This record gives sequence, C-alpha cells and structure tokens, in this order.
Amino acid sequence: MDFSLPPELIQYLKDIDTFIDSEIAPLQARDDNNRFFDHRREHARTDWDAGGLPRHDWEALLGEARRLADEAGFFRFSLPEQYGGQNISSARGANLWMAVIREHLASKGLGLFNDLQNEHSIVGNFPDVVMVQHFGSEEQKKELIQGRLKGQVRITFGLTELDHGSDATHMETKAVKEIRNGVAGWRINGGKRWQTGMHVATHCFIFARTSGQDGQAKGISCFVVPRDTTGLKVDSFEWTLNMPTDHATITLDNVWVPSTAVMGPLDNGLAVAQAFVHENRIRQAASSLGAAVYCINESVAYANQRKPFGTPLSHNQGIQFPLVELHTQASMLRLLIRQTAALMDSMDHVEVEKRLGDKVSMCNYWANRLCTEAADRAIQVHGGNGYSRHKPFEHIWRHHRRYRITEGSEEIQMRKIAAYLFGFGGRKSESKL
Repeated sequence: MDFSLPPELIQYLKDIDTFIDSEIAPLQARDDNNRFFDHRREHARTDWDAGGLPRHDWEALLGEARRLADEAGFFRFSLPEQYGGQNISSARGANLWMAVIREHLASKGLGLFNDLQNEHSIVGNFPDVVMVQHFGSEEQKKELIQGRLKGQVRITFGLTELDHGSDATHMETKAVKEIRNGVAGWRINGGKRWQTGMHVATHCFIFARTSGQDGQAKGISCFVVPRDTTGLKVDSFEWTLNMPTDHATITLDNVWVPSTAVMGPLDNGLAVAQAFVHENRIRQAASSLGAAVYCINESVAYANQRKPFGTPLSHNQGIQFPLVELHTQASMLRLLIRQTAALMDSMDHVEVEKRLGDKVSMCNYWANRLCTEAADRAIQVHGGNGYSRHKPFEHIWRHHRRYRITEGSEEIQMRKIAAYLFGFGGRKSESKL
C-alpha cells in the first residue's frame, strides 16, 4: 500500500507557505498586529469592557487575512467549484487534502494564517455551507451561501441547551404550527446555549422538537431564524477558559418564522445537524495533531538548546521518554487520520457513518487528548518559560482543551466506538482499515 502524498498536494502545501510568507506574515507584522499573537494576545483580542467579546480590530484583521486568502484562491479551497472551490472532489481526495492541510498549518504554531481559537484559517472550513448545500432550498442556498461567501451572512448553530448537550433528543425547545397574518409558519419557544458567533450573527440555525417524544431522534426540525426576529434575545455571553468569548446563551420567546424557514426534511433535523460531523471531526483531529506536533518539535529544540549544569536537557531520560511517547503516538495517529480520510473519499456520506464512524471518532478524541498532553509536556520541558505567556503552549492547551468537549465529547465518541466494537444497534466495525 502506497502511503505517499500526491505530488500535487505536496506542491499545494508549498504554495500555501509561499503565500503566507509573502502576504500574511507581512500583514501580521504591520501596525503591531503581532500583539494578537505574542504574550499580549488574550488582552489584545478581548474587549473586557464589552462583556469579554472580541475586539473589533482583532476581527477586522482576521477578515483582511481571509480577504487576501480568497483573492489568492486558498480560502474556498474545500468548497464545490460552483462556489469558488478548487474542485477537489471526493474522488480526488477532498478529505485527505484537508486533513493534510489542517495538520500542516497547525504544526506551524500560532499566527494570522491559522488561528484555531475562532476557527479562522486562510484555508476555510465551511460546515454551515455544507449544511445548506445538502439540505437547503434553492432560496436558502441563494441567500445563505452566497451571502456567507460575500461576508454578508454569519450563521450560528443552535443545538445545545442549558440543560441538554449530548442528549440532544431531549431538547426542550419546541416549535408548533401557527398561522400569522394568513401565512403558515411555526412558533418557537425555548433557549439555546453556546451560540458561537452570536455577536455578529445574521441568522441562527435553531433545532426544535416539532413532534414525537423526548429521547426520539425523529421529530426534531431545523429552522433558519434571522437574528433580528422578534422574541429572539441574547441573555449573556459566557466567559470561557480561553478568551475572548463569542458564545451566547439565548432565549426564544414566541419566535415566529414562516414555513419556508424549515431547512431539510421536517422532523428529521438531526440529519441536518450530522451533515458535516464526519468531515469536521477528521479535520479537527488533523488540526489537533498539528498543534501537538508543534509542541513536540518546540520541546525537542528547546531540550537540545537548554543546558542546565552545562549539559543539554535532552541528555536526560526524564526529558527524552515522555517526548518519545508523544512523538510515537503522533506518528501512529497521523497514519490513522490520513488513511481514514482517504477511505472517506472512497464512499458517500451515508457509507461513512456505517463503515467508518468509529474510525473518525478514534481519530478525533485521541488527537484532541494528545494535543492537550503535548502542550502540557511542552510547558513542563520549558519550565518557567513554558508557564509564561511568552510561549504559546498555555494558549494551545486552553484552546484545544475545548475540543475534548465540543464536536462530541470524548466520552460520547468512545461510546460510539464501543457500539461498533461490541455490535450495539446493528453497528459493526470494519475488520481493518
């Protein structure tokens, strides 16, 4: 079996690096923009007097980087050709390409080219576009996708609630049919939490129960709710381990939308929510792997350079062995991620869930855990320097710790792997990759 990367992918990585060096690095160096990435980063990014929201100049800088990347043809890489993408279809290896690219960018450390705290990258990831592409009406595609790519539309994702996260089938947000002014529609009542990007949102994807009973997957629908709809209120923005925050708690009080606001099949909204989960999880795994590799490489370089008592740190087995274990795990994980991504490219979405759902979960939960362990080890190897904000490891740890909860907590993903392993619910693991 050939594990080598396609020559055109290797060249694409070189093209990305050239673009970063020529366009993005100079932008980061201009006007003290580096304050967003050096030891001042959390303070520079956070408007503490505005409830901890992102500062406008921080988000403007990210927008300028994305504009340059879009002009250069990198930003929309993963999208279909009709939306300005590179036509990297599944047959050509879309998931493999994105996994390799995401690892490559994350392994370069912190920078304007790829700041995962807010999912910013010069090579964009578009889960909301994927959802609308597969499930939206023609009118929804025209409004939401085209508006998103022009920077006129920002969408939040409303599945989690105050008392319900992984147990989404028990959500308390309800929608009932109601005619207003002669127009058929739905009245929605309830609330959502962790509405990321709510401070700049124009639309919200709100999931609500439209039929059925608690615990049933069927009976949940997805609604496209404009941000300025009467009755939609932001209660608070939740401060988090890594600031700034853009994660809102919202209330929906008699929010009414027309029937055309339903996205995807009525009562089957969880299929909409799952539309991008495998692609997103394998890409997140690759990003966490890349960040782990960065922490390992920086620790190795520091251990060779630092000479307490006149001898390099790297001569001590107490330094060597933990890094050897992390390096070994990263090397094995890379093979699993890339082979899983390549296999995803050989089958349609439905088959991925049936045949590779456990492998995707293995990649994701282990990569996220590995990253936090590598960041923690890097702090230890660097000693006081690692503990300071003059090194990026504390930032990497605080950010990637989030992914052991979001994108499906590691416990949920391990339970999913167990279902394949033990054959629960008719699932059966592939005998081999």
